[in-house]
Amino acid sequence: MRDRIFAELKPRVEKLTRSHRPPGLAMILVGNDPGSEIYVRIKSKTCAELGMYGEQIHRPESITTGDLLGIIEGLNQRAEIDGILVQTPLPPQVDKNRVLRAVSPDKDVDGFHPLNVGALVENLPGPRACTPLGILEMLRRYDVPIAGRHAVVVGRSDIVGKPMALLLLHANATVTICHSKTVNLAEECRRADILVAAIGRAHLITRDFIKPGAVIVDVGMNRNPDGKLAGDVNPEDAKAMASAYTPVPGGVGPLTIATLMSNTVDIAEQHLCSG
Repeated sequence: MRDRIFAELKPRVEKLTRSHRPPGLAMILVGNDPGSEIYVRIKSKTCAELGMYGEQIHRPESITTGDLLGIIEGLNQRAEIDGILVQTPLPPQVDKNRVLRAVSPDKDVDGFHPLNVGALVENLPGPRACTPLGILEMLRRYDVPIAGRHAVVVGRSDIVGKPMALLLLHANATVTICHSKTVNLAEECRRADILVAAIGRAHLITRDFIKPGAVIVDVGMNRNPDGKLAGDVNPEDAKAMASAYTPVPGGVGPLTIATLMSNTVDIAEQHLCSG
């Protein structure tokens, strides 16, 4: 599905490039977290493959909040930059909330700015968080019914859980949000026609949590002691019980990058129209 999205984006990128300039995405990476370095490298490579302008800004672990805010303010002013992405996690001395809120709302490709979160709550146009938006697009492209179905989202993060629940709600699902303090979590999950696991605990979701025939979306990105990625869902149990299942790795991750590129192109088109 990622490749289909890229194929749809390429003519839009070419049209923007001919009439104006290529869409531009700035990616800020702080420190030397191996996972973050891999993600930024993949995003840069994808920009190049699509004909977009990708700019990496790498700063040391010791950076201050003020210095990072200065970099973001400079990017906000640059006309050739349509989207700004701040790769997380950030070092402990950096005020993450101040940094993410400093990104101009009309360059916020991640959909994290409070103005864009508010637009999501009210179902108004605006950039959406990439992973939840990619999941919704996947469900639609695979003709998974959403309206009237019971969706359970396990996890309440600002990046996945909350926006995922709102997107499903706007698609007319009946939504339950669960988290680490939920009583009888397995019982709640068993009610789900669509189960989105994004709680960050490896293989927490086992057979006892799964309604036969449910659609399971695993967003978990956990590292086993051997360094291998593991999802929040036990894969063997999911395969045995679910009608459809996204594995880790290789399921939601590539979709998130495709959605990031799609958000950047959307914003570039809006900048062209408004400019």
